[in-house]
Amino acid sequence: MTRAMGAAMRRIQTGNALSAFGLGFTVPYLYVYVAQVRDLGAATAGIVLAVFAMAALVALPFTGRIIDRRGPLPVLVGAAVLASAGAASMGLAGSVPAVVLSAALLGAGTAVMQPALATMIVWCSDTSTRTRAFATQFFLQNLGLGIGGLIGGHIVDESRPGSFTLLFGIEAVMFLVLAGIVCSVRLPRALSIKDAMPENTEAKAKGGMRALLGNRAMVQLCVLGFVLFFACYGQFESGLAAYGTEAVGIEPATLGTALAANTAVIVVAQFVVLRFVERRRRSRVIAAVGLIWAVAWIAAGYAGLGHGSQAMATAAFISTYALFGLGEAMLSPTVAPLVADLAPESMVGQYNAAFALVKQLALAVGPAVGGPMGAALHGPYIATFVLFSLGITVLALRLGKQLTPVQNQPSLAAKSRVVAQHKPAERAEPAAV
Repeated sequence: MTRAMGAAMRRIQTGNALSAFGLGFTVPYLYVYVAQVRDLGAATAGIVLAVFAMAALVALPFTGRIIDRRGPLPVLVGAAVLASAGAASMGLAGSVPAVVLSAALLGAGTAVMQPALATMIVWCSDTSTRTRAFATQFFLQNLGLGIGGLIGGHIVDESRPGSFTLLFGIEAVMFLVLAGIVCSVRLPRALSIKDAMPENTEAKAKGGMRALLGNRAMVQLCVLGFVLFFACYGQFESGLAAYGTEAVGIEPATLGTALAANTAVIVVAQFVVLRFVERRRRSRVIAAVGLIWAVAWIAAGYAGLGHGSQAMATAAFISTYALFGLGEAMLSPTVAPLVADLAPESMVGQYNAAFALVKQLALAVGPAVGGPMGAALHGPYIATFVLFSLGITVLALRLGKQLTPVQNQPSLAAKSRVVAQHKPAERAEPAAV
C-alpha cells in the first residue's frame, strides 16, 4: 500500500467509525421512540421499522451502477446527507407521515453508504491489504455502535422527548462529519483495480446484473451470504430475543448483556482471529463459521430446552451471542474482500451493492420467519437454525471449488510477489568469439 492509499484509508475508516457511533445512539431505541415517546403505537413503530428496511431494498438496486459510473465518493456524500436529513427529521417528527418519511430517508441513506464505503476501501487497498482493511472496518463499526449505544442509553429518558431529539441530532451531525471527512479524501488509483476509475467505466458497466448473474462464484457467494445473514443477524433482535424471553425465561435486560458479550468478543478477538484467517483458505474459514454457529444454536437449545438451573441456562444463552461474535470476527476479513476480488474491475460498485441487497433481504426475511418460531415453536426453531448453520459449511466448501487459488487464499499472491522479487537474475551467456 502506498502512502497516499494509507492516508486515504485512515480518513475513510475514521468517518466510518464516527457514523457507526451515531447509528449506535438511535437504532436500539427507534421502536421505543415511535411507539411510546411519540405515542404513535406499536403498529406505527412496526411500520417504521419495515419502511426502514424497505427503503434500503428500493435504493440498493440502483446504487451499484451509479457508483461504477460516477465513483463512490459523490454517492457516499449524497447518502450521508440523506441519512443526516432523515435522522434530524426523525428527532422532530410527531406524526405518522413524518416518522414514516424520516425512516425512509434514514433507511435509504444508511443502506447506500454500505456499498459506497466498501468500494472506497477497495480503491484504497490491494489484494495483500484488503483483508486487514475490511477487518478494521468491521472492528470500528462494532466499537462505534457499542459505544454509541452505551452512551445513548444513559441519555435517553422516555419521559423527556427532548432527550431523543438530542440523540437523533447527534446522529445527524455524525453523518455530516462522515461526508466532510470523505470529501477531503484523495482517492488513489489502487494497484489491483487500475481501470476502475469513473472515466473508464461507462462502456464497461453495460453488462450490469446480467454479467453478475453469469459469474457462478458470485451467485454462490450471494446464496451463501443470504444464509449467513438470515441465520445470524436476522435473528438477533427478533427470533433469538423472543426465544430467550419465552423459552429460556431470561429478563429483557439480559438481552443487553448478551449483545454486549457479542460486541466484546468481536472487539477483543478481531485482530487475533485476523492472523489466523489471513493464512487460511477463505472457503474453509467460512465453513468453520458454520460449525461454530451450529454449536451456538445447540447452546441456545440447551438454554431453553434443557433441564439445568436458570443460571446455567442464562450462561448458555449469553454464550450463544458470544459464539456468534467469534464467527462474525472470522467473516469480516473474509466475505467482503472476496466480493471485491470476484468483481470485474469496472463493476466493483455493482458487486458491492448486490451483496448489500442480499444482506438487506436476509435481514427483512429473518425476523418475519424467526420471530414467530422463536416465540412459540422452540424445538423446531433451534433445529431449523442448526441445519442452516451446517448448510453454511456445505455451501462454503462448494464455493471454494469455484474460486481460483488466489481468490480463495490471497496470501498466495503476496508469497509469489516475494519470490519474484528475490529470484536471482539469469546469468548472461558469454558472447561468441
